[in-house]
Amino acid sequence: ICSVSLCWQTAIRLRISDDGRGLPPARSSGVGLSSMRERAEELGGTLEVESSQGQGVTIFVEIPYLQGECDGADPHSDRG
Repeated sequence: ICSVSLCWQTAIRLRISDDGRGLPPARSSGVGLSSMRERAEELGGTLEVESSQGQGVTIFVEIPYLQGECDGADPHSDRG
């Protein structure tokens, strides 16, 4: 089972968790988690991963939210 929660007030908070096997203790960071962490940091945020053998993985992302930042913006303006 996988669950996703999203909320925002002063920050956008995303939590993704599963009840799988967890990450192996001797794992090397792959491109996926490293890339997600870099993207969060580029936006002034953080990404944390918690894993327990046999109990799944939870990923927490928090990105600062500036209300009104997109007000009036054309959502298609970056398309060429």
